[in-house]
Amino acid sequence: MRMAERPEAGDVLRRVSLFADRPVRATPVAGGLSHHIWRVDTGGRSYLLRVLDPAVSAAGLGIPPEQEIENTRRAADSGAGARVIEVLPDVPALVLEFLPGRTLHADDVRADEAIPKLAAACRRLHAGPAFANDFDILAKRRELLDICRRHDLGIPAGYHDRQSIVDAIGVAIARQPAQVRPCHNDLLPENFIDLAGDVRIVDYQLSGNNDPAFELGDIAAEADFDPDRTAALATAYYGTETVPALIARVRLNQVLSNVTWTLWFSVHHGLLSARTSTFDYAGEAADKWARATRDLDAPELGRLIDAAAGRTATPL
Repeated sequence: MRMAERPEAGDVLRRVSLFADRPVRATPVAGGLSHHIWRVDTGGRSYLLRVLDPAVSAAGLGIPPEQEIENTRRAADSGAGARVIEVLPDVPALVLEFLPGRTLHADDVRADEAIPKLAAACRRLHAGPAFANDFDILAKRRELLDICRRHDLGIPAGYHDRQSIVDAIGVAIARQPAQVRPCHNDLLPENFIDLAGDVRIVDYQLSGNNDPAFELGDIAAEADFDPDRTAALATAYYGTETVPALIARVRLNQVLSNVTWTLWFSVHHGLLSARTSTFDYAGEAADKWARATRDLDAPELGRLIDAAAGRTATPL
């Protein structure tokens, strides 16, 4: 199984009614790890063309195209995502409004002043229409593990040795039912766009209704937050409801993000890496696993598990 080679933008653009009989300029957008993206300029305005590769969802690395399209529409309705201009379901592809802001990076997301903006962007998305599917990080981990087994894909050494502690984290989190909300579930820094202080969220490849604590933990994992910064993000999101159990829940989801996305990159490397790709998927899997093992070996992990399970109210 391999990703499709990058399609010709012109072949897709000719089918977009908005661009019919109009001169357009399509420029590839770098940074996407799975699908194909172009900026399209015409008539003094800019748009984003996102062509979805069905091989991504077939490999377990994203939701089916029809769900991603529908969730992108609903994220736009919430005000968190870009507006959907046109859909080509048989390609499949979307034409989106172009957000002329600044793409964030890890250092931007770690800045103190960014924390309230990220929390506000998540609250906006989470208050919007429910998505077309559900998402659970532990179920995704089991799915990706099964794919690795079936295809005999390489994963970092020692991964299976941590099964019991990962299970214990899952049991602790399950002790306190989540208030499920429409979540992005893949909030690496580059999926945030800052429009003059208003942070928007793009790329709904892994979206689904989920526990907001995972959304926050995933932000923390992707930007490698320290414990204090993760607690600050949880407090900015939950406000007066924030208690040690909620902070512990977010921090444990930070661990689960790195544990699970280790497998995402392992699968992508083994099944979908395009011949022309220069991204080091295997190296990224190793980096994720290094962060995961650091936190799985941390002395405070037991206290986090107890706090998330409601067995202690000791400040973290």
